[in-house]
Amino acid sequence: KEQIMDAESLIKHFQREPEATLMPMSVSSDWLDYENETTGNQFQQPVWQVALWAMAYSLIILVSITGNVTVIWIILAHRRMRTVTNYFIVNLAFSDASMATFNTLFNFVYALHNDWYFGLGYCRFQNFFPITAMFSSIYSMAAISVDRYMAIIHPLKPRLSSSSTKVVIALIWMVAFSLAFPQCYYSVTKFYYPRTVCMVDWPDDYGGTHQLSYQFAVILLIYLLPLLVMLVTYSLVGRSLWGGHIPGEATEHYHSQITAKRKVVKMMVVVVVTFALCWLPYHIYFILGSFNRDIYKQHYIQQVYLAIFWLAMSSTMYNPIIYCCLNQRFRAGFRHAFAWCPFIKVSEEDKMELQYTHTFRVTVTRSSRSVDSYTHGSRKTNNHEEPSKRSKGT
Repeated sequence: KEQIMDAESLIKHFQREPEATLMPMSVSSDWLDYENETTGNQFQQPVWQVALWAMAYSLIILVSITGNVTVIWIILAHRRMRTVTNYFIVNLAFSDASMATFNTLFNFVYALHNDWYFGLGYCRFQNFFPITAMFSSIYSMAAISVDRYMAIIHPLKPRLSSSSTKVVIALIWMVAFSLAFPQCYYSVTKFYYPRTVCMVDWPDDYGGTHQLSYQFAVILLIYLLPLLVMLVTYSLVGRSLWGGHIPGEATEHYHSQITAKRKVVKMMVVVVVTFALCWLPYHIYFILGSFNRDIYKQHYIQQVYLAIFWLAMSSTMYNPIIYCCLNQRFRAGFRHAFAWCPFIKVSEEDKMELQYTHTFRVTVTRSSRSVDSYTHGSRKTNNHEEPSKRSKGT
């Protein structure tokens, strides 16, 4: 009887379902139970497959860190680039670069070996930081959409100042920390022979009220709600820029302003759509796993997870590429940053893009024309030209 009770206790102990992180990894106690019934590790991959996955994840880390750090430098090092929208882009770039630096590699190793090598402290950090960075990223995008809405739909209302923008960014991070705190608080490392797992040990176990409520709240707050806000704001902005009429004088300068606004909106819409598509399979995967844990036992599930996780993490590397392709000033900034490359040349136009504003250039042009006209008019006066011709010339 004692042996039977001990066996039952052991089974109950192993049936506790560990959730690894927001990025709950592909490790679960169901996997561990199933592996105990088989010989060896059913998720062990051949060397060539591991090498391909390592190259794919290394590409994300390299491109994301290089691209986002360059974006931050372009904005902070050039006064012309320090706008409200670009301050939020700095925050977005910082979040993406941090995610690539502190999360991608460690979670890839964990998903690959199903063994946590990095201790309790980093386990808590890994469960805490991804939610924080994701929240900061998507709410920076939402703040940009609201700023574009105010600038285009309500141009006469006061805009955020530089100081107010920094306060908003600080509030975003404070809320992000609060939302991610439960993941950190309940994080533990446990040894399930022959490996260690990093998990969130919820009070009522995985699949209970606490875990499900928190997981759906996170998906709502860091995915569905901000995407809904951006859908509404960009729909209204798009209708005004492309389908309606914005009050103003139909001058050449006015049309150039509208064109510039359209380009910014297009760029940010591409950023938002890319983010949404990259993270959609990830959220679907864990919603399905919450209701059907048997999917974690499938032989193919590790490959599926690695592909889904790669797609989600790849969202951190696309934004700099989008900025470079769709925005002339960022493109000029990237040329400046990589001018040391032999195949990249910085033109005079690129230098002008980052040093002077359009307003300054228009003013200079108009001033030079006025000087030329005045000089030309003076010569006409000296030559006793008719007053009507002088007025026309001026």
